[in-house]
Amino acid sequence: MTRIAILGGGPGGYEAALVAAQLGAEVTVVDRDGIGGSAVLTDCVPSKTLVATAEVMSRAAESADLGVVLDGGHSSAVPAGWGVVGVEIDRVNARVRTLAEAQSRDIAARLDKEGVRVLSGTGRLDGPQRVVATLAGGGEEEVDADAVLVATGAHPRLLPGAQPDGERILTWTQLYDLEVLPERLVVVGSGVTGAEFASAYRALGCEVVLVSSREHVLPGEDSDAAHVLEDVFARRGLNVLARSRAAGVQRRDGGVVVSLEDGREVAGSHCLLAVGSAPNTDGIGLAEAGVRLGRGGGFVEVDRVSRTSARGVYAAGDCTGVLMLASVAAMQGRIAMWHALGDAVAPLDLKAVSSTVFTDPEIATVGWSQSAVDAGDIEARAVKLPLATNARAKMQGITDGFVKLFCRPGTGIIVGGVVVSPRASELVHPLALAVGASLTVDDLTHAFTVYPSLSGSLAEAARQLHLRS
Repeated sequence: MTRIAILGGGPGGYEAALVAAQLGAEVTVVDRDGIGGSAVLTDCVPSKTLVATAEVMSRAAESADLGVVLDGGHSSAVPAGWGVVGVEIDRVNARVRTLAEAQSRDIAARLDKEGVRVLSGTGRLDGPQRVVATLAGGGEEEVDADAVLVATGAHPRLLPGAQPDGERILTWTQLYDLEVLPERLVVVGSGVTGAEFASAYRALGCEVVLVSSREHVLPGEDSDAAHVLEDVFARRGLNVLARSRAAGVQRRDGGVVVSLEDGREVAGSHCLLAVGSAPNTDGIGLAEAGVRLGRGGGFVEVDRVSRTSARGVYAAGDCTGVLMLASVAAMQGRIAMWHALGDAVAPLDLKAVSSTVFTDPEIATVGWSQSAVDAGDIEARAVKLPLATNARAKMQGITDGFVKLFCRPGTGIIVGGVVVSPRASELVHPLALAVGASLTVDDLTHAFTVYPSLSGSLAEAARQLHLRS
């Protein structure tokens, strides 16, 4: 029986373990933080649970035009903007923690059902075919393996001059211990994490300042989508300080002060640091086992079937720095086990990956991007349709957002798309299927859509692309 050892119980680790067990391997997972890893316990699941509450707040606060009465009076008495509904952040955070822990238990139960052995503790490589686990209860255990998967994840990157204290200066892993809603939250970092939390906490009723070192928020996303989000932020009173790089954060006068490199200071009650992630690769024996690290010496270098430079050692998830998404981590882990155990496997195709920024509205993308088309990396035709003209959007009071499709000229094969709308994470799935299966705009056009529906805009964009391609 093939022996598999896995370092880390996050999506890359537990999905790999399930595949390996189902293929008949003897699997041992060494996990430090709890099954599910940061994705389930401190990152993806908690943050999206918080976002779910914020989404309800947003819809309620902006529902007066739909005739919804929230104050017991007639609709004209409903005040414009925020403050119509309230939130008890301690209850919200308690729910967040409860759901995360329940999800972790569910995954652990499934691993147990599949016969996967889980060792609670920290692990390190002792060469390419052995893992040494320092057990949480004391002692060590050596695990010999025919193949090893490193799926140790990442942790919040810290800003020099800003030391998180878990009370006023926070990373995103520490937000869920708050018992009082921040009065004025200063978010440092305008990437995906910063934008998501800024959007959510504004919806929850906080005054929010977003400190962005770039000219626009979400510099890595579709620029049209980023402009829509900035307009929504401005309308909702979220203050974005563009081209402003933070130099440090200090506690002062019962709150915090964020110092900017140009000498300005931004005061707040709390500060959230969202300046990226650093891999958990130090001190676990990677270099000694022959595993090459790249990108500043931290992230594990892997090929498209998750192999590292050391024979028999694979890696998956955030520790590789390859599109740091839970879905990608899970697929990397599965691919690693399919390859290691001789099953049929296709290399990782990043152009088939769909992703979402869980702001309000959401921004979902798949395939080739507008920037790649503009740069000439691929020849494609594009159509962008505003959601404001969609019948269902009008009914739901949706005024922000659009759908955008890219297709190859001549063939009409769909190669990418962008959706900006509420629940864009759900609407992007037809586009992900189209990109993954190399469907054409005619294929999308000829499929029936419900009327009225937001997905009707996808079909309409495809019809227009048919004429242009």
